[in-house]
Amino acid sequence: MSTITFVTAFAKSERHQLADLLLRLGPDEPTLCAGWTTRDLAAHLVVRERRPDSALGMLVPPLSGRTERIRLAKAAEPFERIVEQVRNPPWWSPVSNPLTDELANAAEFFIHHEDVRRGGDGWEPRALGAKHAATLWRNARFAGKIALRRVKIPARVIESGGLGEFTVGENPQVTLRGPAGELALFLSGRQQAARVEIDGPAEAIERAHLGL
Repeated sequence: MSTITFVTAFAKSERHQLADLLLRLGPDEPTLCAGWTTRDLAAHLVVRERRPDSALGMLVPPLSGRTERIRLAKAAEPFERIVEQVRNPPWWSPVSNPLTDELANAAEFFIHHEDVRRGGDGWEPRALGAKHAATLWRNARFAGKIALRRVKIPARVIESGGLGEFTVGENPQVTLRGPAGELALFLSGRQQAARVEIDGPAEAIERAHLGL
C-alpha cells in the first residue's frame, strides 16, 4: 500500500529560522509591518494559527476590533512563550497541519522572516536554493495577479532567475523584474524593502509603490 508524503521543508525551515531570530533580537525591534514590533508580529503568527475565529475580522470589517483585541492579548504574554508557540504550531491548525503547511506557510513565513530581518539596518537578500525560489515564485504568481488586478495596474512581472513571467491586464504600464523572493515581498506590499527593478512611466511606478 502506497503512502503520500507531504513535504514541508521550506515552511518548517523558515518557521524555525524566524523563531531563532525573534529570540536573538528580543520583543521590541522594528519590523517591515508598519507599527509592529517583533512582539506584535510574533503574536499575529500565533493568533493566525491558534485562533482561526479571529480571521473573521479580516473578512468582516465590523469584527476587526475583536481580531486586534485577540492579538493584543496574545502579545501581552511572555515573549519567550509566544515565540515557542510560533516554533511549534498545533497539529490541528487549518493553516499549519501536515496537509496545508507548505501551501499556506512557505511564502507566509518567508515574508515574515524578511519582515524581521529587514526591519533594521545592515541586511542583504538571502541566497535561495532553486526549489525554494520556485516555491516562492508559484506563490508570487498567484498572489501577485490578485494584487495587481485589485489596484488595476497592467503589469509584466519577470523572475530574473529564469523561472518565468506573467502579465496582468493588457498593454502593461510597468515591468517588474527580480528574484522570486524579492518579487514575493514586493507584491505583498513590501515595496520599499524589496530589491526589484521597476520600469515604466513615473505615474504608473508611483501607483505600483503606493497601491500594492
